[in-house]
Amino acid sequence: MSHYKLLRPADCCLHIVDPQKSLMSQIFDVDRVVKVIKFMITSARTLEIPIIANTQYRKGLGPYVDELEELVADLPRPDKVEFSAYRNEETKKLVDDLSPGVSTIIMVGVETHICIYQSAVGVLEKGLTPWIVADGVSSRSLVNHELGLARLRELGAIVGPAEMLVYELLGKAGTAEFKELLPHIVEFSKASK
Repeated sequence: MSHYKLLRPADCCLHIVDPQKSLMSQIFDVDRVVKVIKFMITSARTLEIPIIANTQYRKGLGPYVDELEELVADLPRPDKVEFSAYRNEETKKLVDDLSPGVSTIIMVGVETHICIYQSAVGVLEKGLTPWIVADGVSSRSLVNHELGLARLRELGAIVGPAEMLVYELLGKAGTAEFKELLPHIVEFSKASK
């Protein structure tokens, strides 16, 4: 992939997919996924990266888990029944309204092999690049999570861990953004061991 250029915050949008109470209660390594989503929300806000979010059939699966609900209370969150968020009209409009410079959709949430996978295909269909935060997505079973990530790589999605992505977006130490995020990075790194 020799044409790849390191990302800048202006290139990106963070998309949070369906980390809802009823579903998350069944997800493999759920604590890790919630921690990573929180870290990515904090990072996106610090770096002024736009955030979009969805729920899947909220009436049945409920709101986001408590730790995330309060962090996204100010965001529009179209409720969908589609497994691909990009087949939902409200979500498509949010994406279409992003700055034309946005080329990469950073994805976190659940489930890797269903809504993350199908939404990433929707990102590709729009001519954008899906960047799957591997430790910020999961499924009800580890095998489906791993097989989902493998399929996403085959299709051309970029797959990597949250810390790798955040350091790529920061680009260098010493900036105001780096100093603001550093305590969160340190806390995140300790909790990830």
